[in-house]
Amino acid sequence: QVQLVESGGGLVQAGGSLRLSCAASGRTFSSSAMGWFRQAPGKEREFVASINWNGGTTYYADSVKGRFTISRDNAKNTVYLQMNSLKPEDTAVYYCAAGVAAWRTGVSDFGSWGQGTQVTVSS
Repeated sequence: QVQLVESGGGLVQAGGSLRLSCAASGRTFSSSAMGWFRQAPGKEREFVASINWNGGTTYYADSVKGRFTISRDNAKNTVYLQMNSLKPEDTAVYYCAAGVAAWRTGVSDFGSWGQGTQVTVSS
C-alpha cells in the first residue's frame, strides 16, 4: 500500500502555472503507475494524466494535452504535475493515485489515493 500526500495547489489567474507534487511513502511506489485525477464541484472525478513506473510512458486527457506534464522522481518518491496555460475550467480538487498500469486510466484502476489539493483558476 502506498500513502500519498498532495501539495502545491492554490489560486492562480488564467494563463498562469502551478506545479503539484505528490509525496509517497511505502515500498511499492517505484513499481507503481501513478496518476493525477481531478474533481470539480458537482462533477465526477476524471482522469488527468498518468505515468508508468519508470517515467517512460505518459498518458493525458485530451483537455490537458499540451498544457500539463506529469513526471516522477523515484529517488524522491514523488510525482509531479506541471500545469501551464491554466484555464478557469481547470478549477478542481486534484488527487494523485497509485495504480497497476498507466494505460488503465479509470478511477477504479487506481487503489491508493491522496487527500487532494485545491486548484482555483480565476478568469
